[in-house]
Amino acid sequence: MTKVLYIKANPKPDTESNTFKLANEFIDEYKRLNKEDEVKVLDLYKENVTFLDGEQLEKMFGGQDNIMIEYAKQFKEFDKYVFAAPMWNLSIPAILKAYFDYITYVGVTFNYTEQGPVGLLENKKAMHVVTRGGNYSEGPAASFELGDKYVRTILTFMGVKDISTLKLENTNVLMGDELKQAINKAKEDAKKMAKEF
Repeated sequence: MTKVLYIKANPKPDTESNTFKLANEFIDEYKRLNKEDEVKVLDLYKENVTFLDGEQLEKMFGGQDNIMIEYAKQFKEFDKYVFAAPMWNLSIPAILKAYFDYITYVGVTFNYTEQGPVGLLENKKAMHVVTRGGNYSEGPAASFELGDKYVRTILTFMGVKDISTLKLENTNVLMGDELKQAINKAKEDAKKMAKEF
């Protein structure tokens, strides 16, 4: 049985978030096609994820039990990851960055070697579901896109090599029927990508 961790990084309810509408379409199709697989939802806004502080760092560097290592161990248990995180101010929501700070944990998800850092998450897959207000895939704004780049970089650092992106762009540009058409097309893309995940 394959274990999938669905990580939600948006405070909006599912009905008001284009990111969640798209991610849920992907998850629903995946579950329909893979009935034996386990899918666990991790809503970061309902978890005990905060910004790293002095006490947490002291515990981590002192080798004490801490909440960060628990999240890192939990993350490592799963085979596939689905991140639902919109672009906020060219990057990812701060709570997702805080979560990555928790799970990027030496000895659990990566190690230091004489040749440099080595990721420990082998044979894993990840999907980043992202919505953006404008077009950041091509043209002059493409260089401003830091969210998907960061997600891919940090996952690769931890050893995840098979990473895909499901995106919906121009949500603040398109209106009315054009936006509906774009959402429907993205949902169809979600179903197609779920078959390959």
